[in-house]
Amino acid sequence: MELTFNKMTAAGYHAIEQEIEDLKQQRPERIKILAAAAALGDRSENAEYSSAKRDLGRLESRLRFLNKQLQYAQIVQPADNDQLDIGKFVTIEFLDDHDQITYQLVGKQEANLEQQKISFTSPIGQALANHTVGDVVTVNAPNGAYQVKVIAVKRAQ
Repeated sequence: MELTFNKMTAAGYHAIEQEIEDLKQQRPERIKILAAAAALGDRSENAEYSSAKRDLGRLESRLRFLNKQLQYAQIVQPADNDQLDIGKFVTIEFLDDHDQITYQLVGKQEANLEQQKISFTSPIGQALANHTVGDVVTVNAPNGAYQVKVIAVKRAQ
């Protein structure tokens, strides 16, 4: 079986590292809350204990997940060229209504539309990969195909 790695930007990798550190700092307090709830007596009917145990379990589960993300991460440094690749910013124009928007192409675990970060594995990310300024690209999305024009491509600072 061949190992596959999760491509991501350096910023995405560091964000996961930071989340892990934040969760590690929360762990002692969650353990203390669980111990206090356990001291209240009968655990079978102790809502505080059940809740604290569930919260600690979620924290531990999240830590395991994030550590696996880092273990199988491959940080991608964008090439110094005009082709769109992970880590680069792209300004596109939707040809149907001529709206323009700038996105950063990122790893799938970093995607966040509110922050204008799109995954390189998304339909638009796959369609835009390796294109350059001036290219008209057809995006095959679940709700139908549409066309965009690449207006600008730039590297992250």
